[in-house]
Amino acid sequence: MVEVYKEAVYLSMGREIIRDRPENKDKLHGIDPNASPETAKKKTMAAQILMNHERQKQPDSGALPKDLHINFDVLASHDITYVNIIQTAKASGLEEFPVPYVLTNCHNSLSAVGGTINADDHSFGLSAARRYGGIYVPPHLAVIHSYIREIFAAPGKMILGSDSHTRYGSLGTLGAGEGGGELVKQLLGQAYNIPYPKVIAVYLTGKPGPGVGPQDAALAIIGAVFKDGFAKNTVLEFVGDGIAYLGADFRAGIDIMTTETACWSSVWETDDITKQYLGIHNRDEEYKKMSPGDLAFYDGLIYVDLSKIKPMIALPFHPSNVFEIDTLLENPGDILRQAEKDAREVMENTEISLDLAARVSKKGLRIDQGIIAGCAGGTFDNIMAVRTLIGAHGCAGGQGNEGFSLSVYPGSQPIFLELTNNGAISSLVAQGIIVRSAFCGPCFGAGDVPANKGLSIRHVTRNFPSREGSKPNQGQISSVCLMDSRSIAATALNGGYLASAESLGRAEALTSYYFNSSPYSSRVYNGAGKPDKNAALQYGPNITDWPPMDSLGKNLLLKIAAYINDPVTTTDELIPSGETSSFRSNPLGLAEFTLSRKDPSYVGKARAVRDKNLTELPLVLSALRDCVSFNENELQICSAIFARRPGDGSAREQAASCQRVLGGRANFANDYATKRYRSNLINWGILPFIIQGQPRFANGDYVFIPEIDKAVRESALSIKAYMVSTDSDKDNPKAEAFLLDMPELNDSERELILAGSLINLNKEKLNGYTD
Repeated sequence: MVEVYKEAVYLSMGREIIRDRPENKDKLHGIDPNASPETAKKKTMAAQILMNHERQKQPDSGALPKDLHINFDVLASHDITYVNIIQTAKASGLEEFPVPYVLTNCHNSLSAVGGTINADDHSFGLSAARRYGGIYVPPHLAVIHSYIREIFAAPGKMILGSDSHTRYGSLGTLGAGEGGGELVKQLLGQAYNIPYPKVIAVYLTGKPGPGVGPQDAALAIIGAVFKDGFAKNTVLEFVGDGIAYLGADFRAGIDIMTTETACWSSVWETDDITKQYLGIHNRDEEYKKMSPGDLAFYDGLIYVDLSKIKPMIALPFHPSNVFEIDTLLENPGDILRQAEKDAREVMENTEISLDLAARVSKKGLRIDQGIIAGCAGGTFDNIMAVRTLIGAHGCAGGQGNEGFSLSVYPGSQPIFLELTNNGAISSLVAQGIIVRSAFCGPCFGAGDVPANKGLSIRHVTRNFPSREGSKPNQGQISSVCLMDSRSIAATALNGGYLASAESLGRAEALTSYYFNSSPYSSRVYNGAGKPDKNAALQYGPNITDWPPMDSLGKNLLLKIAAYINDPVTTTDELIPSGETSSFRSNPLGLAEFTLSRKDPSYVGKARAVRDKNLTELPLVLSALRDCVSFNENELQICSAIFARRPGDGSAREQAASCQRVLGGRANFANDYATKRYRSNLINWGILPFIIQGQPRFANGDYVFIPEIDKAVRESALSIKAYMVSTDSDKDNPKAEAFLLDMPELNDSERELILAGSLINLNKEKLNGYTD
């Protein structure tokens, strides 16, 4: 089904796989006498696109650059992120948007939560599009990635978005999801800096069988590569003869889920199906053929036989917790009990019970709810598959709140319109299926929340803890499993008991799609390239400026305010999504929710450090003076957190900025789950330390780092630090010296850390500061 090659390979004419081994040297030179990794790396599609967007002229050395400095073609944000981004850019000297910047409203579309807060932010977004020359997509018209696919993504482009699922590789576009700071840099004409990424081929062969959809293939790939970090921060390049068997929506459904492998970006070969998709969307002229060169080099390969993919399910609480549905149905008790055990470890709560195994009876595994929504599930083909498979048989989910409910969210109004025109909407509604407007709520916990201990199956992007909206710290818990829309339809036909679409034994009928842009031409404000400097920004009472932030001091004293020992900490756990994001435009208000699901005491502890309300501080300073000399007037006292692997999931910069607002200045971690979370830390002046194994300090301890500014400025590899434990002897604490590895930082990252934030750095540059 999925085989992972953890060695370098060459790909000849995009089809023949040749392992990079000595015995294959003659074969490689027969194809290209000058074959070498350096020359063949340039033959990937990723290299072609990246070098077309590199802003610094490279020496003609024959090799690809070590570092990239990218300019993107298009930027995109939704209404959880764009206010902070524009506020940051405005504080940094923004005059106008230099490239098309799309502001969608698909996350906080429901203005019922938080009073006028969400609608106020939407008004701000429209006013910013007018003032700076942007594109504003009103609520319910489209989810962010559906709109970008329909209107902007095309072969050879690069698009940067402030949503982690910014993926348009199936249309030949390199898309990257980052925190807001990286978009601010682009808005100010600054480069996006990244080390040249590894490129891994994803070789697709075979044809999917009946009942198998894009989510099944995506989950199989995620399950094979996520846990060992094989694809982390790479570009996944999709090649192979199997691509020809996949429609545009099928490809997009796999591609959008590549984010869950922890890769940086993705790109696919383009062909007549790509050309047809662009033609349907009135963009024929943007098509161009893309494929690897005659001999392309890859740092590894993922071999996927689509004909062997079975309907899949990802159990709580991660898209990589993958099983074939048939395997789960053969042994549900043992598998579900293990899933519950894993869930308790992930949530660091031995008392929690999902009651999954209790759902198994002679009838099967009972499910409460099915959801098909967002950028992954809400495509035309996915929804038509539901209509085809359910057909005239009826949803058969049961009556009242005790039965299985099924909701469908088309990804855009043009998709909704076509489903209306071809009769699918009336057919779905007649079967008891609820049809809603374009909205990302089910993906992040703001829509269709199940009852306590409920079980939902969803064709969405994630099933992290609380992504469905429950609050475990308040005794609420429910579970989400990820599945393809086809098997969700099969489950509906099975009376709400889990079923595989393969068991239906019938293929879906493919239906032609006709794109009608009138919902967009009627409502979307398109001011790209037409800024109105006289237009005023429309503020609401919850939209506030960033508080002042200081630059990095000479001597840094850090108190550990949170110690998180679970294997991976998601951004949803660092700063919860859902209803808390109504405060996303109010930095101080949102910060009050920081780590509320993992460590409810963190905010109070961090605030005490920020406000210097530390009764033990005199004893800590006394202990430090016994072994190191320092000037207390040059002492900066801040908080820090430890987490083993923080930052999986969302690109939301608030996961870092909320820590900074509360006085945070460092993260200690064994590893950072994503590049984007590490970038968020740096853009907010937070030092991203890496330590091996368990740290020597505990929660509540202090770490003193003298002359930290000098160490950052001079790119020191390590620095002498001191740990003071307040637990062992509270009345007479002792300082202990240790060697602390310094973060690896490039020149621009060092500037940011020293300045204390991206806003500070840009203000310094505006005022003529030079280092």
